[in-house]
Amino acid sequence: MNDVQAIEVRGLRKSYGEQEAVRGIDFSVRVGEVFGLLGPNGAGKTTTVEILEGYRDRSEGDVSVLGHDPQRRARDLRERVGIVLQSTGIYRHVTVREVVTHFAGMYPHPRDVDEVIELTGLSGREDARTRTLSGGQLRRLDFALALVGDPELIFLDEPTTGFDPAARRGAWETIRSLKALGKTVVLTTHYLDEAQALADRVAIIKDGRILVEGAPTELGAGTGASYYRVAWRNGDGLLKQQETDDPTTLLAELTTAALERGEKLESLSVTRPTLEDVYLQLTADV
Repeated sequence: MNDVQAIEVRGLRKSYGEQEAVRGIDFSVRVGEVFGLLGPNGAGKTTTVEILEGYRDRSEGDVSVLGHDPQRRARDLRERVGIVLQSTGIYRHVTVREVVTHFAGMYPHPRDVDEVIELTGLSGREDARTRTLSGGQLRRLDFALALVGDPELIFLDEPTTGFDPAARRGAWETIRSLKALGKTVVLTTHYLDEAQALADRVAIIKDGRILVEGAPTELGAGTGASYYRVAWRNGDGLLKQQETDDPTTLLAELTTAALERGEKLESLSVTRPTLEDVYLQLTADV
């Protein structure tokens, strides 16, 4: 993966009067990676993303997005960024092709309209008016409008909220195709399985602070969550499980005891805590 940074954030703070929404966070996003920003409602992630997008001014800190300070709202930066908002609105009487073509005309070097329509899974619906599209198809159109300018960096804010399972999987494939094209993606989502499946790295935010950051499969270490979970069925067929930091020793003890009893350890598995396990533990109100 590229070591060049698309986004660098240092000491970012945002206050609304006496209320501090973001409390001095640091993180970076490498070019070509999918970076997930996770947290409960009110954690500060939307404020952070809006600062990165240039929609909101920060109170303190240094922010660089593709080499620009987004607070200056430079035209060059806006031409290189695509945004999929949580909810949008499109004129209902225009066709898919018309609206994508219209948005393409706003950029100096847009992608081919037909290519974007195919990439976002709207082939066959080019001449359909937007009022006839399903919810999933409208969301695909949001993706198309964000992509037609051929951006280097794409912000996805809750891109699959309200989707049925099939539509969610389709959106996931679109996001994976963005990564394959070398795009950098910043993803906010409440679906932990989505972040686990798509993100190269994630940061979990609560109360305006980053609690932990790293690859989804590696976050168990150092968070208080046991790094491994060993599960098996005993001689009575009952499912048993145990958490441990030393699975080698535990497996040796379990298998030795089972052999002495003349039993098999059915359904034996060793897994790490999921991203959801870590998230729920870190963000729980105690």
